Amino acid sequence: MKKIITGVLAAAAIFGITSCSQMNLSDEITSDTDAKYVINWETWNPLDYFDSGNWNKADWTNGGMFNCGWKPDHVTFNNGQMTLKLDNTYSHGKSYTSGEYRSNNKFHYGTFETNMIAAKGDGLVTSFFTYTDNPWDEIDVEILGKDTTKVQFNYYVNGQGGHEALIDLGFDASQGYHKYAIEWGNGWINWYVDGKWRYGVNNTGFNAPYGAQMPSHDMQIMCNLWNGIGVDEWLKHYWHNGTKYAYYDYILYKPMK
Repeated sequence: MKKIITGVLAAAAIFGITSCSQMNLSDEITSDTDAKYVINWETWNPLDYFDSGNWNKADWTNGGMFNCGWKPDHVTFNNGQMTLKLDNTYSHGKSYTSGEYRSNNKFHYGTFETNMIAAKGDGLVTSFFTYTDNPWDEIDVEILGKDTTKVQFNYYVNGQGGHEALIDLGFDASQGYHKYAIEWGNGWINWYVDGKWRYGVNNTGFNAPYGAQMPSHDMQIMCNLWNGIGVDEWLKHYWHNGTKYAYYDYILYKPMK
């Protein structure tokens, strides 16, 4: 069984991927329980424009520790990049509004990667993650705005999290584009930054107890920027001092071979 693999995201494997939007879907997808398709081929989205056939802009709020609503007009595309904007516009019962971008369909085991610039500031989170809500599985890459020289990795299984790992990046994630990748397989997860392995976990005892459950359900790809409330110990307190932005250059999915 495959466990922890280092170095598989060499640069040559990442670039030069063409879009799959013109492929014939009939032989490549299967329906799941909530009518989302499961994508089984390599997907490359350069984020040059809003691909409404495969992605959507959120229009809701998540409640709880999220101190913003998400609105479609806070997700924009320009100059070959996607921008998520957080400002003090009132929406969905919240004092702030930001952007969330998510795939229409779901994905199984494979590699998920983005190239992004995080927002800096206390109380902020810039994210790239995979997610499904029933049951709740999730795998996270999160840059906490209070210290953008670190990245937090985490995962949820059936709604149970608490597996955070905070990793020094060696650079400031708010000052330029860097690549963040999740490699997810049957019983294991690896995280990469700029093509280098930075952390991993598996169900045979590597950074998790032997036999620990791992995410196993097909998941959507998600990106969002948000400000917290009631979680000052984790994120520090959010004081609004102007509009904040996070930037994404592409999203890549490669199925497990």
